[in-house]
Amino acid sequence: MKYFTSTKIAMLFGITFVATGVLGFVPNPLVSASGVFEVNAMHNLVHLITGAIFIAAATASKRASRITLQSVGIAYVVVTVLGFLIEGQMLLGMIHINEADKWLHAGLALAILIAGFVLPKLAEEKSS
Repeated sequence: MKYFTSTKIAMLFGITFVATGVLGFVPNPLVSASGVFEVNAMHNLVHLITGAIFIAAATASKRASRITLQSVGIAYVVVTVLGFLIEGQMLLGMIHINEADKWLHAGLALAILIAGFVLPKLAEEKSS
């Protein structure tokens, strides 16, 4: 478990979110206005900001990484629930989402929550 530290996971999520945010501005079949995961400029900005938050936390401390993983994980649960409750394809009237986004957000919420709440406890158990 020593390989899966909160700081490494936060950095990995950060880099992935930033890359996804940048990719969303470039026409491609995966993440774009007409991709599998349909995004608009606001959605891309959310990815960039989220990635920057993860990276900042990862460079700050292990505690900051853990708290950020927990907080963003909870936020993604809210985003997931809102995504499934709304009618249409605009989350909060600004962020374009589709069915694939909704399920990806659910998976991300689960993965980020596990990284924030479960992995730190496993690491503590291993070091005891």
